Amino acid sequence: MRCCASTLVKIRQIDERNLLTLKKLTLTIALSAMLLAACVPQVAAPSTTPTPAAPAVLRVMTHDSFLVSEALVAQFEQENNVKLSFLPSGDTGAALNKAILSKGAPLADVFYGVDNTFLSRALDESLFEPYASPLLANIPAEFKLDTDNRALPVDYGDVCINYDKAYFAEKNLALPQSLEDLTAPAYKGLLAIENPATSSPGLAFLLATIAHFGEDGYLAYWQQLKDNGLVVVNDWNTAYYTNFSGSSGRGPQPMVVSYASSPPAEVIFAETPLTDAPTASIIAPGTCFRQIEFVGILADTPQRALAEAFVDFMLSIPFQEDMPLQMFVYPVQPDAKLPEAFVSYAQVPLQPATLDPATISANRTVWIEAWTETVLR
Repeated sequence: MRCCASTLVKIRQIDERNLLTLKKLTLTIALSAMLLAACVPQVAAPSTTPTPAAPAVLRVMTHDSFLVSEALVAQFEQENNVKLSFLPSGDTGAALNKAILSKGAPLADVFYGVDNTFLSRALDESLFEPYASPLLANIPAEFKLDTDNRALPVDYGDVCINYDKAYFAEKNLALPQSLEDLTAPAYKGLLAIENPATSSPGLAFLLATIAHFGEDGYLAYWQQLKDNGLVVVNDWNTAYYTNFSGSSGRGPQPMVVSYASSPPAEVIFAETPLTDAPTASIIAPGTCFRQIEFVGILADTPQRALAEAFVDFMLSIPFQEDMPLQMFVYPVQPDAKLPEAFVSYAQVPLQPATLDPATISANRTVWIEAWTETVLR
């Protein structure tokens, strides 16, 4: 029995030593695992914050004279998570033609620049979708020519006869005070105009004569102008910068068909500071024609919400106050402040000539063809 007991004691001692060794081994493995874990780079848990969506693209078709401050564009893009893509498409008529020809597969979402001389054509073609912007509320009724709000007014300008102040002062020549005065011998060869078939201001001046003399009398008036040495060129740039004596071109004609906003432009862009504008506008009743420009949402745009936001942007005070020094037009929002140069040097006619857009649309081609036959042939 003592032998068996002794044997059992030895066996128990061996088991206890083995158990101790096993515990030490287990502890060593655990410590090693902890050290290895500390050396492995920690991977962050997946973020639950959603990734911002890429900016949508809003395409805006315009005429070639469209300009806006880069800071305003950047602000609109940031606030609406959008990228604006501007598509200059020629003068007003050319841009409108492009929009009409592509209306089945529109090239843009918004169209800016159609004016009251082309408005009815755009509406007849069902080019725009209606949108009653809340910012229309403050715009005077005289600018709202589409009661269905397919084309919303953005700006206006007056096409007038501008004159070279120095020329008339040096010659001690009285200014013409009516369209009829321009046919007087004293003004022979002194007026340069743009061809209404190729120029927007040229067409506006033609419409002013039709509004004043009527369809039965305007061609006889133009024949008188032609007989009095009228000078006709194709575009505004040529008329203003080559023919007009009051501009940098110092041409031979001291009168030119241009805009009532041209005199402040002469001051703003003068190479040397000026204290007065060298030119001014003749704003006698009926001698100017008012152009109103519109913006519209193109039919079938896939970006309807963003298009509405852009229209609101164009009617907002920041954009309206930016326009005068960008495009030299007047804002339609009466609360928009004008630059000092506009207040000091621009003239706004109290009785500009106007014609119903539908009448213009129905007769534009016939009037231009008759004018061309009378004046250029």
